[in-house]
Amino acid sequence: MQALAEGLRLHVNGLDYAILGLYFAVVLGIGWAVRRSVRTSTDFFLSGRSLPAWVTGLAFVAANLGATEILGMAANGAQYGVPTVHWYWIGAIPAMVFLGLVMMPFYYGSEVRSVPEFLLRRFGPSSHLLSSVIFAVASVLIAGVNLYAMAIVLRALLGWPQWVAVVVAGFFVLVYITLGGLTSAVYNEVLQFFVILAAMVPLTVVGLRRAGGWGGLRDAVAARRGDDFLTAWGGTGVGHANPLGANWLTITLGLGFVLSFGYWTTNFAEVQRALSAKDLSAARRTPLIAAFPKTLIPLVVVVPGLIALVVEPTLGAAGSGLDYNDAIPVLMRDLLPNGVLGLAVTGLLAAFMAGMAANVSSFNTVFTSDIWATYLRRGRADAHYLATGRVVTVLGVLAGMGTAFVASSFSNIMNYLQTLFSFFNVPLFCVFVIGMFWRRATAAGGFWGLLSGTVAAMVHYFWLYRRGIVSIPSDQGANFVSAIVAFAVGAVVTVAVSLGTEPKPAASLAGLVHGVRPPAAGVPADGDGVWYRRPALLGWGAVVLAAACYVPFSF
Repeated sequence: MQALAEGLRLHVNGLDYAILGLYFAVVLGIGWAVRRSVRTSTDFFLSGRSLPAWVTGLAFVAANLGATEILGMAANGAQYGVPTVHWYWIGAIPAMVFLGLVMMPFYYGSEVRSVPEFLLRRFGPSSHLLSSVIFAVASVLIAGVNLYAMAIVLRALLGWPQWVAVVVAGFFVLVYITLGGLTSAVYNEVLQFFVILAAMVPLTVVGLRRAGGWGGLRDAVAARRGDDFLTAWGGTGVGHANPLGANWLTITLGLGFVLSFGYWTTNFAEVQRALSAKDLSAARRTPLIAAFPKTLIPLVVVVPGLIALVVEPTLGAAGSGLDYNDAIPVLMRDLLPNGVLGLAVTGLLAAFMAGMAANVSSFNTVFTSDIWATYLRRGRADAHYLATGRVVTVLGVLAGMGTAFVASSFSNIMNYLQTLFSFFNVPLFCVFVIGMFWRRATAAGGFWGLLSGTVAAMVHYFWLYRRGIVSIPSDQGANFVSAIVAFAVGAVVTVAVSLGTEPKPAASLAGLVHGVRPPAAGVPADGDGVWYRRPALLGWGAVVLAAACYVPFSF
């Protein structure tokens, strides 16, 4: 991600800084208030499995609503247009519903503390260690993206030196997670969800008024980019050109299936929120509740990207000094008065901190539980692992500061993140779904499938695509193809190796494989059986809502 243009400097005053200071005070107050509830490692890493579904549901969506979402999806909206909605309505909702209805009973019922621990029980130590290392590396890289993006935004908007922005945000995330563990992160994410909406809704409304309403926005954007820029499926036939550089097949398979399911069902920064729920019913409802606000997020993220093209016609143009990542800061500079401006800056900062905190909390859990406690320091007292988790939190924040600059070569941070997901999450999902539904899958098959899928995605992206051996119109299109390659290679290798090796006895797969004694449902809390809390109703309701949202953008 390149530095934002110096011309984006905002004229903030004391009121704006007061709003920002109040937010920081509340963030630290939440961490201080919940610190006494953290007595064991389970409290620190999984909130003692005690949180209600509405809290975990909002935290689930807020954990994803970070810098990658606010800046990245607005950049996508400006660069690719309305087709960006695919990342939500086909690239998120079906996978979130699948996680809640199908996968959470296995995760929660098996009482695992992390996603890699499920692989330990299903396949064994080799797949577990490999997946743990992959999760740890990916978490640090993604946490660093949020921190780096926030630093350069604050430098451009407020004039803060980059090192000041990095230290300030890193310090606050470090303090409230170290004090209150996951509970502090989750409750801060609920707060951040509402702060982000309070910032983005006014920005969208004022922007639409400046553009002449939706009709004026459509006319202005269509005149510059064409009608396909304003439809979800326009020009996506095989062989046709379109802004996204992908056809309906790579969109549905690459994004809608392998990338989406790979991210939402195996990304521990998300799954960890559901694992912290008070019972299985609440755990299943966590991603299902989150699916409803997730469906509507494009209205305050993608639409502002389109508005930015009208407000600042040079956005993304060569030599303009403004790239697509500048879409939201441009609107903040040109549209918002003081007071509201302070709220918008606070919302942007909340987004960065939510994304970073989600990945730091997942990093400390995976490293402590799956690497330290399993392979390096076994059998220690629980207090040792609680202390280790706090130390690892410090190391995770510091590592995020150091690794963030890897993203500096990408003008659109979503391109960078989708590349990471195709490398790491898709092969994991491939092995997960085969192991969860095919009892014949073996430990060797899981390990080699995971490794080969990861390597195949990297070979396709760095050797075939980046060197021009395979021609693909855009980075996002290349990511979709990399994801398909990773899943296909991982699946073939997993099946082939499994057929040649000895599987585990069926008795050892109870609660880990579909059809081998379902996991215990536990005792639902009072009221969980009422009709509007039924997971099937929530899940299919979210799918129908997402499908209905396509209608206005299909013609």
